[in-house]
Amino acid sequence: MPETSAESAILMDAATGRVLYEENADERCLIASTTKIMTGLLVCEAGKLDQIVSVPSEAVGVEGSSMYLKPGEKLTRRDLLFGLMLSSGNDAAVALAIVVSGSVPQFVLLMNNRAERLGLSRTHFANPNGLDSEENFSTSRELAVLAAAAMKNSTFQSIVSQKSAQAAGRTLTNHNRMLWEYEGADGVKTGYTIAAGRILVSSAVRRGRRLIAVTVRDRDDWRDHAAMLDFGFSLLRETPILDAGRRVGEIRVLSGEKAYSALCVKEPLSVSVFPGEKPELQLRVPDFCFAPIQSGQAAGYLEIKVGTAVLSKQTVYYAEEVLQAEQKHKSLWQRIFGGSYGRTASKDTFPLWSGLPPKGGRAHSGPACPCEWKHRKSR
Repeated sequence: MPETSAESAILMDAATGRVLYEENADERCLIASTTKIMTGLLVCEAGKLDQIVSVPSEAVGVEGSSMYLKPGEKLTRRDLLFGLMLSSGNDAAVALAIVVSGSVPQFVLLMNNRAERLGLSRTHFANPNGLDSEENFSTSRELAVLAAAAMKNSTFQSIVSQKSAQAAGRTLTNHNRMLWEYEGADGVKTGYTIAAGRILVSSAVRRGRRLIAVTVRDRDDWRDHAAMLDFGFSLLRETPILDAGRRVGEIRVLSGEKAYSALCVKEPLSVSVFPGEKPELQLRVPDFCFAPIQSGQAAGYLEIKVGTAVLSKQTVYYAEEVLQAEQKHKSLWQRIFGGSYGRTASKDTFPLWSGLPPKGGRAHSGPACPCEWKHRKSR
């Protein structure tokens, strides 16, 4: 187990919420500029990032870290977002709050509503930038939950993973040293005030799994985060699930010379899991399809899940050709050039169902794979 210099710390798997290490993770603390994780997420969710806006006077000269906005300056929401997340601009936070919600108090209300929807019961926001306030607080655990949710937003993730960016004639450099120093690091935010101390929320991805690390009041946070993440990734084990070409189920074929077509995967399937995790396989295909279908044609996909978290998706294919019943006696030339091949029901056309496992009930190729098939109608 890692040892840190932090007063509070946590290491969490982003996909499942599983905690791999914690120390005083529920202790309430000031969170400084890690507040901007929520601000940035809300701005990304609001969209219109290429909209040109004018810097309001309230956003000029805000104390602390800054991207040095000028009153009336024209720039895009995206420029402000880079200033917020890379340069930790307190002025950018105020500008974005006003642009998105009309005022800082209205934006703060939005922040707290979003925190409530995420189940963050020990988190409260008083401003969009993290300047010290007894009403602006969270915990290591809830910062990790917030960061995991934010990193699911592709726009947010792409911005916080940038080491530097050009924005409105400025060259902005990310304060997060983990992006340079740790393999797989792709976010998320630093924070510091004298009252709050050094706070760091980091994210890294290896072998398809994202880990979130948080430390509060940690004088050696860069080293501690590397140690925490190394510990977490060392627990991962690559687990084979299916061999290439493995039959994974079947689908009913309407108007075909056969009533069913087998389904298979083309590539071998494996997934990285933590000790005790039991992957589940769930086949996502239509109730039925229409003949004709071709061997090797995509039919849907297979999910590999741990609990409700989807770790991987793999396309599944028809394993055999099925002609329309009336085409059975046509020549090869007629079958190829005599008309359309019909259609396959899509997920938007028909409800999705869990597929059937191969006959005999085996869902994997070897005894080392701790997976099972999950049968459930999808809504």
